[in-house]
Amino acid sequence: MFELTDRKTDELEKKANRIRELIITSLVEAGSGHTAGPLGLADIFSAFYFDILNHDPKNPEWEDRDRLVLSNGHTCPVRYAAMALSGYFPLEELKTLRKINSRLQGHPHRTSLPGLETTSGPLGEGLSQAIGIALAARMDKKKYRVYCVASDGEHEEGNTWEAAMFAGKEKLDNLTLVIDRNNIQIDGNTENVMPLEPLRAKYESFNWNVLEVDGNNIRAFIDAVNQAKATHEKPTVIIANTIPGKGVDFMENDYTWHGKPPTKEEAKKALEELSRVNDY
Repeated sequence: MFELTDRKTDELEKKANRIRELIITSLVEAGSGHTAGPLGLADIFSAFYFDILNHDPKNPEWEDRDRLVLSNGHTCPVRYAAMALSGYFPLEELKTLRKINSRLQGHPHRTSLPGLETTSGPLGEGLSQAIGIALAARMDKKKYRVYCVASDGEHEEGNTWEAAMFAGKEKLDNLTLVIDRNNIQIDGNTENVMPLEPLRAKYESFNWNVLEVDGNNIRAFIDAVNQAKATHEKPTVIIANTIPGKGVDFMENDYTWHGKPPTKEEAKKALEELSRVNDY
């Protein structure tokens, strides 16, 4: 584990901005999909695909790769953009998002696209899937790590808490859960729909190591992942506070962007704003 240099951090931030541009262009082409969550997760996925994960885009089935499970599958435009940018498939293919026979479905389909570990769809299942993978790694004496990205809204699902209880009981220290704590879901603010707090205390009570960071601060997020790697006898959850719609002023913190794509005019405005961040 090495401390990030300013130059590396800047590179990752530029990748994140490029990911946001690709999210917008793929969504406007699709004419449907989720916008706010993917934009908010761009920094985290830049960190995963360009720094954290031990993976090989040219050999996606490599046995010793780290596993990344996306539980909140509706945010897949951010994963597809990061995968394409890192070399799993051509950038041009992002324009096929949600189209018939496309490998890039509205929720990831494992057998359609090399590099996906699970099929996502019903919320609340990803953590259980990641736990199964982590438990198998332990039984097989494998050194790869398992990461799961989940939404805060799916913590309204009971099976998420059954999974959390099991992981704590099994002391799965090769597992790191990242909660996208953006505080929104399709019907409004999570704390109005179904309050989740005290979220930290709940995980601590299930024998998890709990870290809380600014999920849009790449350096802070990577530091938290390194702390998770150094933690033994407990799984780690990183509560990553993110801004939904991050990078596009008229989308930020507006829950109505949870489940709709931009129009062509809105996309043009968003891309103009993102282009001012850096000349990638």
